[in-house]
Amino acid sequence: MILELQSVTKKFGGLVAVDNVSFKVKKQEIFGIIGPNGAGKTTLFNVISGVYYPDGGKIFFNNKEITNTECYRRTRLGIASTHQIVKPLNELTVLENIMVGACFGKKSATLKQSVSIAEEIVDVVGLTEKKEVLAGKLNVPEKKRLELARALASEPDIILLDEVLAGLNPAEADEMLKVIQKIRESGITILMIEHLMHAIMKLSDRIIVLDYGAKIAEGTPEEIANDPKVIEAYLGDPDLALKLIKSKENSL
Repeated sequence: MILELQSVTKKFGGLVAVDNVSFKVKKQEIFGIIGPNGAGKTTLFNVISGVYYPDGGKIFFNNKEITNTECYRRTRLGIASTHQIVKPLNELTVLENIMVGACFGKKSATLKQSVSIAEEIVDVVGLTEKKEVLAGKLNVPEKKRLELARALASEPDIILLDEVLAGLNPAEADEMLKVIQKIRESGITILMIEHLMHAIMKLSDRIIVLDYGAKIAEGTPEEIANDPKVIEAYLGDPDLALKLIKSKENSL
C-alpha cells in the first residue's frame, strides 16, 4: 500500500469535517472520493497533503507515518496535489510555473534541471504552444492543465486531484481524462475528488463515499453505484446506478 489512513478525524470547533475515516490505497491505483457538497472531501485531501493536521487517527505513506509531518516535507516525500480553485503564478510563464514545481519537489531540482523537467511535463499536459505565455493569460481549461503540470513536475509517487474536470466542457473533460490515464500509466498513484460521475466511474479502480465527514461506502464503481446508502445520500436516482455501471464499460 502506498497510502493508509487509520481513523482520521478533523474538527473545526464543534464541526467534525472528517469523521473517523479509514482506507488504503494501492500503488498505481486510481482511487476516487465522492460525496455531496460539504461532505469533507477537500478537507480530507488537505489532511493528507499536510495543510491541516488531523485531530485524531494516523496517516502512513509508503509505510512511514506522516501524521504530523509538515506539508513541504510531504511534497519532498512524493505527495503532490492540485487545487480545486486554480492558483497559477500569474506573472510567470507557463514553463516557469512548472519549473517551480520541480524546484520544490521530490528531488529539489536545480534551475537547470527544472527547465528539462518542465519541458517534458509541458508536453504531457498539452501546453507546449503556450509555454512562454504568462499564466495569468491562460483560459480556465489551460490553467487546469497548468495546475496539474506543476504538481507533476514535483515528480510525485501519488497525486491528489481535486475536481480537475470542474468547469470544463465535454471535449475538454475528455482530453483531461486522457491525460489522467497517461499519468497513471507512468506509474503515479492517483486520488481524485470529482462530481462528474460518468468520468469517475470510468477511471476509478475503487471509490469511497463520504457523507457528513464519515465514510459510508467503499468498493468498485459497480458496488458503489448499487449501494442503497450511496443512492440515498448522493446519487438520488436508483436508475442512475445502471447508467453509471454502463459508463464504466465504455472506453474513453
